[in-house]
Amino acid sequence: MIKVSEIAPEVYRISIFIQEINLQFNHFLIKDDEPMLYHAGLRQTFPMLLEAVSKIISPSSIKWIGFSHYEVDECGALNEWLQIAPKAQAVCSEAGAIVNMTDFAIRPAYAMAGNALLNTGKYNYRFIRTPHLPHGWDAGVMFEETNKTLLCSDLFHQNET
Repeated sequence: MIKVSEIAPEVYRISIFIQEINLQFNHFLIKDDEPMLYHAGLRQTFPMLLEAVSKIISPSSIKWIGFSHYEVDECGALNEWLQIAPKAQAVCSEAGAIVNMTDFAIRPAYAMAGNALLNTGKYNYRFIRTPHLPHGWDAGVMFEETNKTLLCSDLFHQNET
């Protein structure tokens, strides 16, 4: 089951619920001059997420693909997105870029230092390092400073039932 909600101006939460494992995975699409998909998702859910994104923007226009930490629900489908969006670049922590993305991603990632800003056009996302929170030593969150929107993962998990 897929649910799309605009949770802030031009920020869409795309939730995919997988009934067999009773888990919901959230992805965030920022519609801006340089669109960002935050959480590339699992490879198995790539077709569903691609379809949902396609209803909001052209997937090939995605510039940034961010995630909080290296884990399959965060970036399992990263390379599929990089193939669909030829100008896209993964964006993650410095540790994640150096250790994980140099081996995993088909293109180099944009490494963000703690407290750095990523501008997508109208919006500025501040990268805040959160090592081991929720559990990855390379973890971090992005905080959009205009509308005060926090992009994080695994912090507010709850089962659907």
